[in-house]
Parts: sequence; C-alpha cells; structure tokens
Amino acid sequence: MYAVFRTGGKQYRAAKGDVLRLEKIEADEGATVEFDEVLLIGEGRDINVGNPLLSGSLVSGKVLSQGRTKKVNIVKFKRRKNYLRQGSHRQFYTEVEITGISASGAKKAAPKDEAAGKPAAKKAAAKKPAAKKKPAKKAAAKKKSASADQKKSASADRKTSTKKTAAKKPAAKKKASKKTS
Repeated sequence: MYAVFRTGGKQYRAAKGDVLRLEKIEADEGATVEFDEVLLIGEGRDINVGNPLLSGSLVSGKVLSQGRTKKVNIVKFKRRKNYLRQGSHRQFYTEVEITGISASGAKKAAPKDEAAGKPAAKKAAAKKPAAKKKPAKKAAAKKKSASADQKKSASADRKTSTKKTAAKKPAAKKKASKKTS
C-alpha cells in the first residue's frame, strides 16, 4: 500500500518502510510525526482519491535525523558591467521513515472500464455538430472574400491618396580654386 501526501509545499509518494527527505519539520530525532494532508491511498487497482484530501487518513513516520544538504554555489554575473555577486546556500531537511499508512472514510476512484465507454459517447456527439458546422464554413468563406474586397479597396485608396515627393538631389560641390602666386 502506498500514499501520496503533502507537506512543506511539496507532495511525496511513500510506502511503509520508505525513508524520505522532507522539508524541515520542527521535531526531535526519534519523535513520531503524522501527516494528515493525504491526497491518495492505494494498492494495485484499489485506489482511493481525495477531493482534494482524504478525510480521516494519516501517514505516520519516525524522524531519523535533521540535516542540511550539500552546499550550492550561487553566482550572479554581468559581463562588462563590473557586477559579480557570489553566495552559497544549504537547505535544511528532515529524514523520516514511514511507519504506517491508515485509510478511513475514503471514496474509491472510478474503474477504468467505465472511463473507456465515455469516449465512444463523445464521438457520437461529435458527429452531429460536424454537420452543423458546414454552413458556418461557408459563412467564414464569405467573410474572407468580404475582407479581401475591403483590402483591395483600401490599397486602391492608399495609392491615390499618397503623393510621391521628388527626391532631393545632393548639392553640387563647389570646386576649390587654387591660387597661384
């Protein structure tokens, strides 16, 4: 049996006996912790899904250790701007061994066989609107031809209304006269 639960803003999938590294939890080593935000509990085809949570379900565990991850170097750099910032970070974590999963008051998920029948119904429903869409295509074609006519008339208006200005000729350079003395 496995469970999906939420803690520290993240979701974890766990089974009994698994060891997980979770976001830091304020608990001493050896203490027991319980996670009540259970999203899913299941085994094989027997799956209970919450909406969004399963009420009355718990995942319990034992805190093995508290620690920090490896150092991650952080570098901010912009070339040619004389900008360099360096730092590092070590994230805190809690290592937990899952000791038990209890489910109660959960609804079972719909079997996959029922879901297979639904797409066939959708296909039948999709055929009827397709026949209705043909006139819409003709209307769309009329709109396209109307917009093409508008573009032609607009381009004709632009041609007649725009005036061509004569390009200015560059000024002639005056020849420098040489003085002979």
